[in-house]
Amino acid sequence: MYTIKQLQTMKENQTFDRKSIRIEPKALATPFVAFANADGGTLAIGIKDNGKIEGIKGHEGKINEFLLVGYDFCKPTIKVEFETLDCIDSEGKDNQVLLIKVHQSQNVHTNQADEVFYRVGDKSKKLSFEERLQLMYDKDDRFYEDSPVKTSTIDDIDMDKVKDYASLIGYSKTLLEFLTDGKKFITKTDNRYEISGGAILLFGKNPQHYFPRARVRFIKYQGVIEKTGTRMNVIKDIIFEGTILEMLQKSLDFVGTQIKEFTKLGNDGKFHTKSEYPEFVWKEIIVNAVCHRDYSIKGTDIQIKMFDDRLVVESPRTLPGLVRLDNMRNIHFSRNPKIAGFLKDHTYVKEFGEGIDRMFIEMEAMGLPAPKYEKVAFMTKVTVKNNAERYEHINEHINEHISEHINLTQNEKLILDSIINNPKISQNKLSEILGVSKSTVRRATDSLKEKNIIERVGSNKGGYWKIIKN
Repeated sequence: MYTIKQLQTMKENQTFDRKSIRIEPKALATPFVAFANADGGTLAIGIKDNGKIEGIKGHEGKINEFLLVGYDFCKPTIKVEFETLDCIDSEGKDNQVLLIKVHQSQNVHTNQADEVFYRVGDKSKKLSFEERLQLMYDKDDRFYEDSPVKTSTIDDIDMDKVKDYASLIGYSKTLLEFLTDGKKFITKTDNRYEISGGAILLFGKNPQHYFPRARVRFIKYQGVIEKTGTRMNVIKDIIFEGTILEMLQKSLDFVGTQIKEFTKLGNDGKFHTKSEYPEFVWKEIIVNAVCHRDYSIKGTDIQIKMFDDRLVVESPRTLPGLVRLDNMRNIHFSRNPKIAGFLKDHTYVKEFGEGIDRMFIEMEAMGLPAPKYEKVAFMTKVTVKNNAERYEHINEHINEHISEHINLTQNEKLILDSIINNPKISQNKLSEILGVSKSTVRRATDSLKEKNIIERVGSNKGGYWKIIKN
């Protein structure tokens, strides 16, 4: 799963942590509980936080205590998987590192002191009473992907698709063992196999037979308003079906053909092409919609709506676990852990918990407004804007004041337009309008000064911006 080099150098995150061999077994209950309550995770024992390898040889008694932590110090019991990796320790001797894998659980777990922890980024966060109650409520509704699909049989599973995935992750036993024992996609009850929803969605021959609206619909509108009736302005309406992987691949491939690209000659004499949205952003919101939708909601599908000025993705789901609109950049929780793990193995899902924060960062870097998340009834809606209409107006506006041959970044154009409208505007207000950090605004205004386009007259507090005629 991991190489020794990766274990030494990779960043501790939502699903990975390093621990020294000197840690007390009782203290391991905290990350055990935090991982089990969140997305699961892996502990590397015998490597310090700085990557120095101590190894575990000579501590055999303590290792046995580590493996009993889930029984001795966690309620209810947390079962784990473990393996050892051979390595060379910091003293140049043959040694081993212990890997303990904690799975995401359907239960709320506590340590021996009846404390509940939850993994947030690279920390184990102790939950308040209210947060603990919320997690208990959420856990009751979890893992619809594990629910059996009535009337389905083993014949509904495409074994070639199972074989491809088992090969991808290096599973060496039989395909039936993979489905029943390895990933528990199928359970055997009263001499018959019960097929889970996750198995149908990931490996089914025809998933839409059991989940008719488990599909992605792409709608492209002309203009910036969604019109109906005789004024309907839909110019494309396409539905993508199949397994989770198939409909995701089809959706991403097609949407990629609809994203506009702009090519212009740069100062270096070379042509540069820029997309209207960062590639990572538009792909991430589609992947998240497919990965985290609530497949128990059967009355509607995922919808991708493209307008001239924005891209909107609507997914049937409420925010899962402890995730809220005001903390979603920091807290992660998988509604469908097996589907999420499958897409992570196929590299569509990156490190758990990092995607949304990176979206905000990449939108800011392109001078675009931050992604907007909304809860609308039982749907989660995310909107990303490209500023198409605003830039058309801005280009006309600023060309009245400066030479149109001066190359400006998108942030510089937005700031210049704001200064033209309000010469006394503050950098704090510019930061608010653009939806970017104050340091980004400061860099852009400094650049405009260097290009001899603006100058500051008077003090920072009582002065104003002056446009220098070119």
